[in-house]
Amino acid sequence: MTKVSLVTGGAGFVGSHLCEELLERGHKVIAVDNYYTGSKRNIENLLDHEKFSFYNMDVTSKLFTNTFSTMMIDYIFNLACPASPVHYQKEPINTLMTSVLGAKNCLDVAKAVQARVVQASTSEVYGDPEVHPQPESYNGNVNPIGPRACYDEGKRAAETLFFDYRRKHDVNAGVFRIFNTYGPRMAKNDGRVVSNFIISALANANVTIHGAGMQTRSFCYVDDLVDGMLKFANSDQIGPINLGNPGEFTIDELATIIIQKVGKGYKDRKSTRLNSSHSSVSRMPSS
Repeated sequence: MTKVSLVTGGAGFVGSHLCEELLERGHKVIAVDNYYTGSKRNIENLLDHEKFSFYNMDVTSKLFTNTFSTMMIDYIFNLACPASPVHYQKEPINTLMTSVLGAKNCLDVAKAVQARVVQASTSEVYGDPEVHPQPESYNGNVNPIGPRACYDEGKRAAETLFFDYRRKHDVNAGVFRIFNTYGPRMAKNDGRVVSNFIISALANANVTIHGAGMQTRSFCYVDDLVDGMLKFANSDQIGPINLGNPGEFTIDELATIIIQKVGKGYKDRKSTRLNSSHSSVSRMPSS
């Protein structure tokens, strides 16, 4: 029997890749996105697929709950939320509501239709970590009133909801925490180090490095992340579990690789410092 998967944030960078892989595996896929950071361009190749349907809808709306609470759904992947500081700080209240109310609505649908529901959380729940790498047992070091709190605390509250729905309503819920991910369809203007370096190199401009560039980062290719997400969803694991690449690159190594691949650009160690504090590019999973 064909499995049915609901993907919120389905027109986003990671969400669109997830939709593609689910279709490849024979699922019927229902994607939901309000196009705040997602793009129709990301799913254009899927729109004519007989097993794909798309709803331009906000996950925080009552319409979302009403629409999907009566459908036959096997899996719910909640990816709805801007993940870049450039975007989530622009609309901080909406970001918080998307994280919290969006998670609640997904859980209410899962409860109604008895679906397995998994939450795309983030390494940002660890805040500005004092432990490196971060094991899932680490509770983090988070500022609840800072400019990033709308995202950090929103995702932390969403995790709370997922575990409380398990305990109180026996919902088959699980949480995974996404670390740095890169690949096709990354937004050019999201402020992340990979996209920044690529754009600079393509323009044959400065690839800006702070100091000697010995700061380390871990990067996970989007296909590997999606594979991990699907393995988690198809398991009986609850989480939270870190999903990312345990290997690290220095910023200097990253710049070298990108310049070589692009064939343009040059390193500049004198320009503006990269923002390496409390950013998702500074996280590395422990497992």
